[in-house]
Amino acid sequence: MTKNIDIEGLKSIADNYELFYIDLWGVVHNGITLNEKAIIVLNELLKMKKDFVLLTNAPRPIEPVKIFLEKMGMSKEIREHVFTSGEAALNYLKKFYSLEKFFHIGPPRDFDLFYDFKNNKSKDLDNSKYLLCTGLFDDHDTDLNFYKELLEKQISKKMICTNPDLIVDKGDKRELCAGSVAMVFEKMGGEVIYFGKPYPEVYNQSFDNNNKKILSIGDNLNTDIKGANLLNYDSLLISNGVHKNEIIDKGIDEISKQYESIVNYIQSDLKW
Repeated sequence: MTKNIDIEGLKSIADNYELFYIDLWGVVHNGITLNEKAIIVLNELLKMKKDFVLLTNAPRPIEPVKIFLEKMGMSKEIREHVFTSGEAALNYLKKFYSLEKFFHIGPPRDFDLFYDFKNNKSKDLDNSKYLLCTGLFDDHDTDLNFYKELLEKQISKKMICTNPDLIVDKGDKRELCAGSVAMVFEKMGGEVIYFGKPYPEVYNQSFDNNNKKILSIGDNLNTDIKGANLLNYDSLLISNGVHKNEIIDKGIDEISKQYESIVNYIQSDLKW
């Protein structure tokens, strides 16, 4: 049974945990502005000397995300806790694919991810060794049928997906993410290697989490909560996120069953 801690706040359970994985985009900011209530929570965790990771399925290395957050007004002390799915993917690519040609699926702004091996980026889809998906092309950002047609002859290749999210809310606008393209590729029979929540690699790379009591906080049942469930962490779902309308219509217990998720706690927004 999910417990609502809107009244008690995170303060009521914070002492029970040694490490907090906190979703960055969706809980701490919406792509445009910081959530001030969440910033209060992070500052309180710092005061308590609690370990936390601001975990994000951003298809970029850590440093560009920190610069983005600095422009939003986030303090350096908090920014130091960021870890990205892009960083996890980059570590893997450098280890196993540093000399291989790849075809990039995604917007030009994601170039930071593969800057260190930019000479391996190929404009020739057919002659690339693997596919690197960081998002959707700017001129095909809603048309998944385009990707089905583009990739139908490429299913023998592996796709590296740096953002497993299907959708994200940017302010009031909902956008498709790399996970939507990867799902199309998988349904066609292609193999996808994912980096980001809910897959364990991003958690394990970001912090020494062995034998710690952990709470995972996020607004997405498919990534944040699923990741917590797979790794046997407790979970806190922020309801004013991607599932807001579903939760309003059916309630958290019904939605949890629908997504086959275990949600230990729920808050409308992350509040202390």
